[in-house]
Amino acid sequence: MRRAIAAVVACCALVCAGCGSSSRSAGSATSTGARSSTAGAAVLSVTTTPRYASPSASAPVHSGLVQIAYRNIAIAPDTLRVKVGSTIRWTNHDPVQHNVTSHGGPQRFASGNLADGATFEIKVSKPGVIHYLCTIHPASMNGTIEVLQ
Repeated sequence: MRRAIAAVVACCALVCAGCGSSSRSAGSATSTGARSSTAGAAVLSVTTTPRYASPSASAPVHSGLVQIAYRNIAIAPDTLRVKVGSTIRWTNHDPVQHNVTSHGGPQRFASGNLADGATFEIKVSKPGVIHYLCTIHPASMNGTIEVLQ
């Protein structure tokens, strides 16, 4: 039983290796999400706080139907600049469920859970910055849409 638990913990640590901050400081999480304790054992910590990126000022401004893909527990593209009146469509290409939930900005929306192949879309009607995320995977699946006049 102990071996099985140790194997599960080791697998979780490997899966989380790409998650979280890559900076190190005394007592803070390492790039693997493990922290050293005084006994020398590793303690796993999970980062669920989204870190929203901003679109580059030189990024193109899209209009019409703009597609966003949910693939490999990530968003592509995760930042966009669009014109008011554009339609944004999210498509889940993963075998696990995702959702699209606004987190501030001029428009509020929530898709509910999306199965593989499902889509969700909104028409942006007001200028401003919309942050959104998948509430199931908020640390790795969050994005920003800058809506311009």
